[in-house]
Amino acid sequence: MSKRGGKRENAGRPAGQGRYGEPTKSIRVPLSQETTVRSFLEVFEKRKAINDGDVSNVEKMLTPRISEEPIRLPLYSTKVAAGLPSPADDHVENTLDISEFMIDRKDSTFFITIKGESMIDVGLMPGDKVVVDRSKTPVIGDIVLAVVDREFTIKIYDLGANKMPRLVPANSSGTYRPIYIRPDMQFEIFGVVTGSFRRFK
Repeated sequence: MSKRGGKRENAGRPAGQGRYGEPTKSIRVPLSQETTVRSFLEVFEKRKAINDGDVSNVEKMLTPRISEEPIRLPLYSTKVAAGLPSPADDHVENTLDISEFMIDRKDSTFFITIKGESMIDVGLMPGDKVVVDRSKTPVIGDIVLAVVDREFTIKIYDLGANKMPRLVPANSSGTYRPIYIRPDMQFEIFGVVTGSFRRFK
């Protein structure tokens, strides 16, 4: 009897070392759904390649609504250790309208709500509102709102060793990894983050 043929023990690629990083199995798919299944797997593969754990770290996108009458409140020039200075105090240096301070160009500005903790080291906490300006040209080191394979994310814009763009998180825990932009990825910088704000109560 021939000893040829049959499955050899430990032959083939080790489980988890394939294209998707985990064991696979054969399934029957209707011919009419082949394209749909392939498209789904391509998206799945790209998400695994990013491996950021917080790819889409933005929630609501809001446009600013600025009152015709600016709301100007006292801006104190002194630092207060405790208590609240009187509005009649000599230290009232100026007045400040929050809209004017936060927004450079109304027609190109919108707000995004942060979710996740990938940017906490630069002070962007879950629930914070960030100000995004589409008219500004991004430079290396800017915090940007980017689109990566149809997912919005806020990260620090940088270049890798190969001079290809990468999006870097700001969380020293090591939980989140940079997103390296490959030529086959859909990538666009949607705007530059110019500020943020939050409420405590």
